[in-house]
Amino acid sequence: MPNHPLLEDFFRLTPEAILDSVDKVVGEAMPGVRSTGRALALNSLENRVYDIELDDTSHVVAKFYRPARWTRAQIQEEHDFLFALDESEIPVVAPWRLDDQSLFETPDGILFALYTKVSGRLLDELDPERLRTLGRYIGRIHNVGEHFHFHHRLRLSPEEWGRKSMQYILDSDLMDPLYRERYRQACEALVARAEVALRDVPVISLHGDCHLGNTLWQQDAPFFLDFDDCMTAPAVQDIWMVVRGRGDYADKDREYLLEGYSKFREFDVRTLRLIEPLRALRMIHYSAWIARRWQDPSFPKAFPFFATPRYWEEDIQALQEVMALMADAQ
Repeated sequence: MPNHPLLEDFFRLTPEAILDSVDKVVGEAMPGVRSTGRALALNSLENRVYDIELDDTSHVVAKFYRPARWTRAQIQEEHDFLFALDESEIPVVAPWRLDDQSLFETPDGILFALYTKVSGRLLDELDPERLRTLGRYIGRIHNVGEHFHFHHRLRLSPEEWGRKSMQYILDSDLMDPLYRERYRQACEALVARAEVALRDVPVISLHGDCHLGNTLWQQDAPFFLDFDDCMTAPAVQDIWMVVRGRGDYADKDREYLLEGYSKFREFDVRTLRLIEPLRALRMIHYSAWIARRWQDPSFPKAFPFFATPRYWEEDIQALQEVMALMADAQ
């Protein structure tokens, strides 16, 4: 990833710097309220996210953005999308606004935002009724996204997610030369097929990373979390991320999801054929994401097998499996 001058400060964010920055914003929004000093680091590798207790017994979630990943304009566009969804009474966790400002800075210049903490349960599997419920809300998100046009966020494309990601990996020293040509051939074949599959497919603004880990349930109602990867993409991107499996069981779950979705928005079922091309692009992009973050001390700890022969052998096999499925679908 780019050698941004603030990265070292980001890696070394201290509890004092975190709490001082949060207290400054909280004090302006809620005079007389401060943090208690209790801060719990939440599960986030990309950014630094903390659950911070305030002395009025409430909690706030502070999200410190990794320098060099998004521009200020891209982050602000994410926030504006969340405000548009919130105004449409869609259950999202939108950032705090203070005098129309939702993006703040530490003294070192690291951007951060504050969110009211929302409690709920993460569910690994959804029953048919919850899938229908989730589908209804995704349909409503997409109705907003159809008219909320991103100008700064990225567009999911074979070039950006596939070819550039592949090249970054090949240009790094994280792959054993033994695997380089096989990896290149697998990626190039998949990207070429994805380019054909995605050509002229309608796109909208959407969540982009709508897996079950980003939905929090309060009884039978979901909250949508973490729009950090919101993007311009085909509507099916959010559908397949909820149900990522293959086979009859996954197909049935998608039917339930789309049954709810269709209550609020028409879905072109022909775009389900894009699931494998989108899966392939995500796999390539995911490996490049780890590679771009490898100098972050937390990444080698989180991905100890990355860059080993075992990782690349399994990754190439998985890419070849997707390629075979795409060929069978033609």
